Amino acid sequence: MIRTARHRARKLIVLVAALAAAGASTFFFLQPAAGHGTATSPPSRQYSCWERWGDDHLNPDMGDTDPMCAQAWQANPNTMWNWNGLLREGMAGQHESRIPDNQLCSGGRAEGGRYNSLDAAGAWHTTPLSNNFTLHYEDTAVHGGDYYWVYVSKQGYDATTDSLDWADLERVVSTGVYEPGEEIDIPVSAPGRTGRHVVYVVWQASHIDQAFYSCSDVWFGGGGPTDPPTDPTDPTDPPTDPTDPPTDPTDPPADLSCAATASVNSWGSGATVTVTVANTGTRTVNSWMLHWAWASGSTAAVSSIWNASHSTMGGMQMAAPVGWNQTIAAGGSVSFGFNVNGSLSTMPEIDCLPS
Repeated sequence: MIRTARHRARKLIVLVAALAAAGASTFFFLQPAAGHGTATSPPSRQYSCWERWGDDHLNPDMGDTDPMCAQAWQANPNTMWNWNGLLREGMAGQHESRIPDNQLCSGGRAEGGRYNSLDAAGAWHTTPLSNNFTLHYEDTAVHGGDYYWVYVSKQGYDATTDSLDWADLERVVSTGVYEPGEEIDIPVSAPGRTGRHVVYVVWQASHIDQAFYSCSDVWFGGGGPTDPPTDPTDPTDPPTDPTDPPTDPTDPPADLSCAATASVNSWGSGATVTVTVANTGTRTVNSWMLHWAWASGSTAAVSSIWNASHSTMGGMQMAAPVGWNQTIAAGGSVSFGFNVNGSLSTMPEIDCLPS
């Protein structure tokens, strides 16, 4: 496999350009969002939903034309918004023994059940592929990887009626190490398959014992659908009940939560916003991400930020930690601030996503 550093170089070019645009502002920090990653080509279920509906999630057509994404949104909107956070820690490589059947796409009900809806059987949107294709994984937090395990469902498996089991899969690729910032393009061969299939990926990150999981729905061969049926009454398996206890007794309790509050000092043409992120659960928050959307018609725009990084995802604003304030002990809190160009008297509601 030939690997290049073009992805790392592209990030460096973007960073240099952004710093040049920032001028003499000594408090402006641009860093990769402290998210994590997922398969983006072919896209994982949660990333695929975000690609199509992230900017249009209030459109009633989602329920009519994309019922699987609609049920995921209704179960937990953060399935889509936090597309790069489907992870579990401390798996020690025991993915096939510790992730139960019918829970593979959610990583075994990871992150307190945020992704349970991804386990539902149904006509998920598919990406057409040839039997030899390249899998691209997005390592948004530049963790690197000890390995990627790539599985493809066996011929005869029907994702529209059956949630994924390990017995439905064949592991077709086991990679070596990927360095942080390295382009993740993995050649995959899945001969003898036609029609609808699932590509399942286990990514073992390098920075700590942290594993990420993804299901990508694909169609091998010509003539297949790229969209699910338009009848929203088609039966689908309901998402797994997130209130069920973890199946593995070593799993931590699902009491991971955080909340963000903000104060605004406005001067008319701009404002300074101070944000406090508090750990409201009993588990340590290892990382966090904030999402908010400016009110319709707002002219507000983040011009500089300190003690956090800022990025956008469609119309959604995102803030993430800068390293030293990433971990929040139970009962603790961290703060950061940013300046805004444009009128802003109060902050919109801020959604806090812990991991």
